[in-house]
Amino acid sequence: MADWQVVEGGVTAPKGFRAAGVTAGLKPSGAADLALIVSDTDAIAAGVYTQSQVRAACVDYCRQRLEAKPYAQAIVVNAGQANACTGPQGWQDAVTTCQATAQALQIAEESVLVASTGVIGQRIKMDALQAGIPQAVAALSATGSDDAAKAIITTDLVTKSIALEMNLDGRPVRVGGIAKGSGMIHPNMATMLGFITCDATVSPSLWQSMLRRAIAHSFNQITVDGDTSTNDCVLALANGESRTPAITESGPEAARLEAMLTAVCDHLAKAIARDGEGATCLMEVTVSGATDNAAARQIAKAIAGSSLLKCAIFGHDPNWGRIAAVAGRAGVPFDQGDLRIQLGEFLLMEHGQPLPFDRPAASNYLKQATQGEYLQTDTVNIDVCVGHGTGQGIAWGCDFSYDYVRINAEYTT
Repeated sequence: MADWQVVEGGVTAPKGFRAAGVTAGLKPSGAADLALIVSDTDAIAAGVYTQSQVRAACVDYCRQRLEAKPYAQAIVVNAGQANACTGPQGWQDAVTTCQATAQALQIAEESVLVASTGVIGQRIKMDALQAGIPQAVAALSATGSDDAAKAIITTDLVTKSIALEMNLDGRPVRVGGIAKGSGMIHPNMATMLGFITCDATVSPSLWQSMLRRAIAHSFNQITVDGDTSTNDCVLALANGESRTPAITESGPEAARLEAMLTAVCDHLAKAIARDGEGATCLMEVTVSGATDNAAARQIAKAIAGSSLLKCAIFGHDPNWGRIAAVAGRAGVPFDQGDLRIQLGEFLLMEHGQPLPFDRPAASNYLKQATQGEYLQTDTVNIDVCVGHGTGQGIAWGCDFSYDYVRINAEYTT
């Protein structure tokens, strides 16, 4: 049984956090496009960022800020323009955004972090953004998480939000999160935008380590289309407002908090994979029997990212040969005589040999997943065993539909 329970509130569920989402005129659609998350006090801050060599100004800005001082009080997010590949002026726009937000909140400039999402090569519409910041500040609310979640999405069909609560030292502690992502999703941290809040007190180095490990298990294990973005980042704030004893080193309490943080990240990661552009179902790939967990995760990611397999899932074709082929080219040595593949309840291959199975029933299993309840019964489970080792790993992906091509063919037109 989990050590926590689901609660309402997203990033505003933890004590001392407020959020807002407003329409500043940054998106051509006229939808909400400017989000703000604020802690009542300075919070321990951690971040993990895209590994791309081509990065948006906001990514480098946050990295530099948190390397200089691992604390922050506010995160401002614009949707509509990525502010990536925009040169020195793009950097200045990120700086100006933080300055304007700090002034409106009456806090220090270095206490503000910034994130952007939208079309690469387009600068932020600074006049609209600067006019929208006071609106966002005025709209800040302890129930504003849903508005913030709506304001950060682009091609997403649904918002992504979760909050969990457990007791530490007899007092409730909460972790909340929101995220956006639908396309240009591939494991290479981050793989989208994600914002985490927590009201526990954690040392900066421990909080950063917790976040990195949680992301390795979650956001780095999802893939939609094999493309890592220029703007990917996950930012996490822990403000200590729960008034629980400070967690400064590894131990039982740190492990419990990290497990809840990882559960929040897992939920958001799966929600992103399920909301892949044009997707009709979620794919969950579990790999066991590898030499270690890293090897298992590597195989699982390769399978979840296979374009051929994604097409087969969309076509309700239980073509297990594609699973075997991907496992073999994932870069992890194993004896093919140990390979075992199962699709849902259907055992398709064992000891490296094909098995007879009810193909129409297996196809119907795939079809039913496309008609299932969101993140409940809409998941295709693929289980692969590659040997007798203790390594285990999970990855999440989605199928490829005709709509994926349509959406991305028309993205800027």
